Amino acid sequence: MAAPNRGRRPTGSQGKPGRALALILIAMVALTGGMFWAGQLTPRLGIDLAGGTTITLQAKNQPGAPNAINETNMNTAVGIIERRVNGLGVSEAEVQTQGNSNIIVNIPKGTNSQQAREQVGTTAQLYFRPVLTVAAGAPDQEQPAASPSPSASESGKPADGDKATGKPEAGSPSPSATTQGRAVTEGLKAPAASPSPSGSGEPKASESPAPSDTPAPDPSADPATAALQKKFTELNCADDKARGALGDNVKPSDTTVACGKNSADQWEKYILGPAEVDGKDVDDAKGELDQQRGLWKVTMEFTDKGAKKFSTITSRLSQQQPPMNQFAIVLDSEVVSAPQVNQTLSASAEITGDFTQESAQNLGNILSYGALPLTFEEQSVTTVTAALGGEQLEAGLIAGAIGLALVIVYLVVYYRGLSLIAILSLLVSAVLTYTLMALLGPAIGFALNLPAVCGAIVAIGITADSFIVYFERIRDEIREGRTLRPAVERAWPRARRTILVSDFVSFLSAVVLFVVTVGKVQGFAFTLGLTTLLDVVVVFFFTKPVMTILARRKFFADGHPWSGLDPKRLGAKPPLRRSRRTSVPTDPKEA
Repeated sequence: MAAPNRGRRPTGSQGKPGRALALILIAMVALTGGMFWAGQLTPRLGIDLAGGTTITLQAKNQPGAPNAINETNMNTAVGIIERRVNGLGVSEAEVQTQGNSNIIVNIPKGTNSQQAREQVGTTAQLYFRPVLTVAAGAPDQEQPAASPSPSASESGKPADGDKATGKPEAGSPSPSATTQGRAVTEGLKAPAASPSPSGSGEPKASESPAPSDTPAPDPSADPATAALQKKFTELNCADDKARGALGDNVKPSDTTVACGKNSADQWEKYILGPAEVDGKDVDDAKGELDQQRGLWKVTMEFTDKGAKKFSTITSRLSQQQPPMNQFAIVLDSEVVSAPQVNQTLSASAEITGDFTQESAQNLGNILSYGALPLTFEEQSVTTVTAALGGEQLEAGLIAGAIGLALVIVYLVVYYRGLSLIAILSLLVSAVLTYTLMALLGPAIGFALNLPAVCGAIVAIGITADSFIVYFERIRDEIREGRTLRPAVERAWPRARRTILVSDFVSFLSAVVLFVVTVGKVQGFAFTLGLTTLLDVVVVFFFTKPVMTILARRKFFADGHPWSGLDPKRLGAKPPLRRSRRTSVPTDPKEA
């Protein structure tokens, strides 16, 4: 009756340990090679270890919204700033509120930290306003000569007259509207701009017919218009103070003045009508390279509502004469571009011109993640050195090394030869942990901070606990009178269940901690969860196979006193099977 069981592999079979060892060796080689391929030989460090910048921003109420500083708007601003910074690939930036009106931004030292500094407090209030008048923006700057103005054309293609730049033909001068250096284009090709009827760049209400709903300023109309005209005339765009005050107390529905630079890097000043499209109508924006022209641009996709607004304004402006056929793209009170419109445009647009890769990507990043609900003033910028964090890291590493040394001493004294397997397993776990931390830096922005180091140190105990569970199960089997090889295999299923349950509880705790916390504590939770998963990998693919192989060696199989598996030292019972074979029935009838 025993014949049918032949050929079956019993529970706890030894399997093929060489395959498991080969897999984990391949994984280690691949991860190490990935480090060199990515050029990331060390983990990225957080602000407490690498140093960085701490920026304090103070919220200010916007015009017409005296109660804008509230918990909802502050939390919205934190989220937008955090997404902007993370969109640049800055690792472990911390953004949090302080009090009722302050936001603290911690930016670790890194490749894009300077770009992040430039974006954290940028309000990114984007408006599309019709141009009413344009003139030279600085007293010492010559009045702009007749020059072609950028025009709207098919997305990704130059307009008629200039195949490289998208400018209209040279025979179509626009004395009142100088070349802005950045144009907006969309999905329809436009004809060349018609010549301006006036050769003067000075603002005059009679220069060209005005749109019915955005008339050119007339000083005699009312005191407000006269004040606006005076402000425009006296405005010096080269004055940083004067330029910075342009956005104060200006509502989107107001006619206003603004400054911007043209392609010759000269200041120009504008009188602009009320905003008709704003940043909320932009669905997505990104900086990318125009492959045909080799120029960097910012592409924008409008929402359905925004596309209707954009179509309405471009339809009206396309019927006007320069400069009133232009609309200004105003970002934080500065004119980024003022292209001509010769055709109705709708769902998408591009801002092209004198962008660098950095400026295009910065603008796209800002527009994509939205405008801040509040205006912020930079209160302080503090450079944080890594000296204090370095000292704490050194102290932590010393404490970790002492703890690891004590664990190894305990393993050697108590488990003797088995301690070799435990030490090798710890080394494998350390290699996997280090390589993964190094690769996760560029992959997901993981940065090693002090709490993360603590998580790695705590993981040493978790990993050592798994070895101890397995070793004790083996020793229990030997105490029951079994030899080493069957003891190794019979102990594995019981130890495996205990290890998996223990690691699951640890991993679940790490996940919960990661979800409910913010900032540096998440670094501790992430590292704890990562090392817990690696503990399972190491035990299954290294510790168990190595134990199976060493059980075949005479030193361990014969229970050498220094193997840690000496049956006499463990108090092993006589073999159960042998005692059954020597038993003799006492009842003659049974014999």
